[in-house]
Amino acid sequence: MSTKRAVPFGAWPSSLGADRVADGSVRLGGIALDGEYIYWVESRAAENGRLALVRKRASDAGAVHDVVPAPFSVRTRVHEYGGGAFTVHDGRVVFANDGDQQLYCVDTPQPSPWRQERLTDRSDLRFADLQIDPLRQRVICVGEKKCDEAEPENFIASVDLSSGAVSVLAAGADFYAFPRLSPSGDRLAFLRWNHPAMPWDATFLDVADIAPDGSLGPARTVAGGTDESIFRPAWSPVGELCFVSDRSGFSNLYCLGADGKARALVACDADFATPLWVFGLSTYAWLDEKTVACIFQQSGLWSLGLLSGTSFETFATDLTELGMLFANHGRAFFVGGSAVSAPALYAVDARGEIALFHRPSPDVLAEDAVSKPSPISFPTSGGAVAYGLLYQPCHPDCEGPASERPPLLVISHGGPTGSTSSALSLTTQFWTSRGFAVLDVNYRGSTGYGRAYRKALDGQWGIFDVDDCVAGARMLAEQGVVDSKRMAIRGSSAGGFTVLCALTFHDAFAAGASYYGVSDLEALAKDTHKFESRYLDTLIGPYPERRDLYEARSPIHATARLRCPVIFFQGLEDRVVPPAQAENMVAALRQRQIEAPLVTFPDEQHGFRRKENISRALDAELAFYRQIFRVVADVAND
Repeated sequence: MSTKRAVPFGAWPSSLGADRVADGSVRLGGIALDGEYIYWVESRAAENGRLALVRKRASDAGAVHDVVPAPFSVRTRVHEYGGGAFTVHDGRVVFANDGDQQLYCVDTPQPSPWRQERLTDRSDLRFADLQIDPLRQRVICVGEKKCDEAEPENFIASVDLSSGAVSVLAAGADFYAFPRLSPSGDRLAFLRWNHPAMPWDATFLDVADIAPDGSLGPARTVAGGTDESIFRPAWSPVGELCFVSDRSGFSNLYCLGADGKARALVACDADFATPLWVFGLSTYAWLDEKTVACIFQQSGLWSLGLLSGTSFETFATDLTELGMLFANHGRAFFVGGSAVSAPALYAVDARGEIALFHRPSPDVLAEDAVSKPSPISFPTSGGAVAYGLLYQPCHPDCEGPASERPPLLVISHGGPTGSTSSALSLTTQFWTSRGFAVLDVNYRGSTGYGRAYRKALDGQWGIFDVDDCVAGARMLAEQGVVDSKRMAIRGSSAGGFTVLCALTFHDAFAAGASYYGVSDLEALAKDTHKFESRYLDTLIGPYPERRDLYEARSPIHATARLRCPVIFFQGLEDRVVPPAQAENMVAALRQRQIEAPLVTFPDEQHGFRRKENISRALDAELAFYRQIFRVVADVAND
């Protein structure tokens, strides 16, 4: 007999308040190893969303120290999404500062507190994907130059570590990434691609010799093409060039031989790549000359493996979400999370032994209070199958009435080229701890299931992703898992577009929440940043040739069909999805007397970083659903 008390679903009291979610939502990234230290970047919502650069000795459990103090925030805005914002060699740190987008140097071998010396003074330039060239005392990186009345220009740049002088090493392509020096310092590998391709569609891997004056000789294309995506080129300790390619239908690891031909180091139905939304990503690294540690996705779930010669071994671990793997001195460090623990830093050695290295914030939930994901699959339109993670309501002391089914919150992830995360998400637990069921959908177009599943969304954005979210919700309702009359859908950015399409063109949901979502595809094609300015050519069709599709799939042109309440959240400094996308949709709905609250944040861009804003948005969304679903909760105990 259950000892839990019956409380209506959605009204359960929870100790996990929005403030605690914001405090515990620390994001880790930008790992670098140098000598006895490991460096990384972590977000701090309580410090106005500042990205702090910190370090810790790799060999012990000592304290974590800030390398760069406030108000410095280690972030670049190349491609707007940034990444690869710092590098370190022999204790010398070079980083991009968010406030002015300039490069700064810090010499950590000197006694602390360390001084931050400005290296560049070019307001027209941004820098990302940094790597120090010790032989020539310079930084090699991706540069981005502002251009009046035109798109920014991207190129491979060098920055002199003494003078800050900037030189162009390679130019001509629309985009560049992963400039990587060979161990001997005489060759440079890099990726390039052009409109309308995104980096997961078609990229080219080039290699150029470095001349005595530091310039590059003619580049040779060694891999890639118009129907092949290359990810993370890296040189082995003995000077062989490796990379990830999806030429087989899955993103596998290859090595370029002396004959110029690529051989597969691992050939399997798994993806060793992740979408290149930000610079500096890594899924493999050498522990020694013969052993490679790697992480990969198979059927949407992550695994850890070791490759030694022709032997490839995977390791059992509770960690189901993995990323940012780098190695040095026989150990690899990576970000890992599980169903019951938020992402943290871990280490693994050549024996496959995994150890926790650093947890940025303590676990705030007891294990019996955590709703664990159940992978599900379900039929969808066109005879296809889609996937998702189902989280049931979970509370140590409460359960729903026997006669009641929980409300459902469907999550549509962003991208749309991306995937859900199986690691503990305090945002998800915020809902499940109050009696909501959550379905996090990996719709067609998601990554981690091979190239064919990812490319299934080509030309079908706003259709297949929506169909899959609707199909998953309806299946759970038909099975009696959730209340069919209390289903809502939430999503951010591209996920917000899916939300608005689902509410406009279908009648499965009673409410929705759009976080900086797209409502007008034509306006987005005309007014967004360079990196995504031709993304819709693949997802919808070429513009303006297929303007008819842009209009037909835009919720802003079909607001008469949307009949349920929608709440909107928008950063007013957003350059990726400008505020007009939300403002115009809200105005159209309010003209028809449709409830459409708009919550704006003047100091936020694309994604919310400040604690008070994260908290305010969650509280407003919860109050909105409770109002729509007529849930009466004891707010004093929530």
